[in-house]
Amino acid sequence: MSAAIVGLLAGMALGFAAYFGGFWAFLLVAFLGLVGLIIGLMIQGDLEMSDFTRSRDRQ
Repeated sequence: MSAAIVGLLAGMALGFAAYFGGFWAFLLVAFLGLVGLIIGLMIQGDLEMSDFTRSRDRQ
């Protein structure tokens, strides 16, 4: 199992605790799953922080 999948599952497991809260809990699960996926991709090396930022140099 890749680190990205493990990160996704970890984020969803954290969000599952809020499952019984209704619609907002659903959004929380989706958000935490996305965060877990991003962290997993960073650990795996497929994604870097520089992918989210842009350079201030305009040439």
